[in-house]
Amino acid sequence: MQQAACSSVARAPAGCASSSGASARRHGAAAGGRPQRRPLRVAAAAEAKEVLERAADRSGVQPADFDARAFRRSLNSTGRYTRKPSNDPESLQLMEEHGVGYSTTGLVAQMREQDFTWKQGDVTVKLAEAYGFCWGVERAVQMAYEARKAYPGKRLHITNEIIHNPGVNQRLKEMDVNFIEASEEGDKDFSAVKEGEVVILPAFGASVQEMKLLSDRKVQIVDTTCPWVSKVWNAVDNQSRKGHTSIIHGKWAHEETIATASFAGTYLIVKDLKEAHYVCDYILQGGNREEFLAKFQNAMSEGFDPEVDLDRIGMANQTTMLKGETEAIGKLLERTMLQKYGPAELSQRFMVMDTICDATQYRQDAVYKLTGAQNTPEGIDMMIVVGGFNSSNTSHLQEIGEMKDIPSFWVDSAARIDVDANKVTHKLAHGELVETASWLPEGPITIGVTSGASTPDKAVEDVLDRVFRIKDPAFAGIAPRKTSVTKEAHEEEE
Repeated sequence: MQQAACSSVARAPAGCASSSGASARRHGAAAGGRPQRRPLRVAAAAEAKEVLERAADRSGVQPADFDARAFRRSLNSTGRYTRKPSNDPESLQLMEEHGVGYSTTGLVAQMREQDFTWKQGDVTVKLAEAYGFCWGVERAVQMAYEARKAYPGKRLHITNEIIHNPGVNQRLKEMDVNFIEASEEGDKDFSAVKEGEVVILPAFGASVQEMKLLSDRKVQIVDTTCPWVSKVWNAVDNQSRKGHTSIIHGKWAHEETIATASFAGTYLIVKDLKEAHYVCDYILQGGNREEFLAKFQNAMSEGFDPEVDLDRIGMANQTTMLKGETEAIGKLLERTMLQKYGPAELSQRFMVMDTICDATQYRQDAVYKLTGAQNTPEGIDMMIVVGGFNSSNTSHLQEIGEMKDIPSFWVDSAARIDVDANKVTHKLAHGELVETASWLPEGPITIGVTSGASTPDKAVEDVLDRVFRIKDPAFAGIAPRKTSVTKEAHEEEE
């Protein structure tokens, strides 16, 4: 397994073991040679020396007594760390001019004033009641714009895309923000980041290894991590402190899950209910250890042993996964531990905390409502989903339409729509990029529209503009006007 090193080149830690807090579990051997867990209190002192010795041999890896939560909190006292927006009026105005925030004058705002509907010639559009930019995403973009204004003479970097939206990221590049993106091998080169410069952490966070590297380099850190993501970090940290393996429902290569894993102790990442069943079967019945390790080779902490590390588990998730599947996995894990260890030990064997992002769930619920009137006069003829092609939460919105057998077209921008040819290039929920000709039929049509949590309203308006122009070549656009729609206020919390 590869480690994330605090050096000029850091590797994204999918498969990186983080020593978060007092993770006092290691492998002992029973008389028959089968590894088993020693009692936590007995093992802690005996294993500390062993872990520290191993850590000394692995250049750049945090020592076993490194407390990730305490380190993150200590950043506040450095004088080089910001994690809240300043609500600067000029930055907010620039966001509106760039079309990277909430719409207050455009078509989306006008639709919200008209019960989320719009009639344009033969086209009836029904906008999902929850859609687009969530608070955490809008907050991250706002903080990036505020950083550009607050440090006019400084070089700005960002450790990944600020959010999963190509238009927003392009705007930041045009504002001279340097993107530090991972290579195909998972490496990030931080050699260009110098002391005193400014580094922005994106909405889905950064690994604790990256944070430590940047702190040691004495840069100004602007941490835009969504508080919901931080909540998951606290959950896996608590699980580690109590000697539990974190079972994380997510995609092991996704930036958010990489960051979450870095705050865990021992962890295993499962992408869906099928993989969770595989793990639970192993807990109950055992299995082929080498097959298990091969199956999860990129999705587990270093030195993971299914014979040892699955007897105390906790549940966490990537915030943008489908709520129903996360809940099903949690219940499956709980039933499994109950079956194996009985009710008397369940509280010692299984931990769970609600870490599903409300914004993600609201958007999913709104699509279920939008698609729930099929075969009635209120039904829709097709769905358009707008959002970045690497956006996990957007893929799940697309998945709902596909599951209901509704023609559903996921585009990341209006540029995917060829007006003259009535053709669209779009993505399916599980990754295929396809092209569909004559995708808009002649005659009246009712279209359901939604967008991912990283998608500004302007992206939806640009897509609908092209739809209207295909249906009516004489269409001249929707005139902006002042509406009653305002930016939703939220209190900072974590």
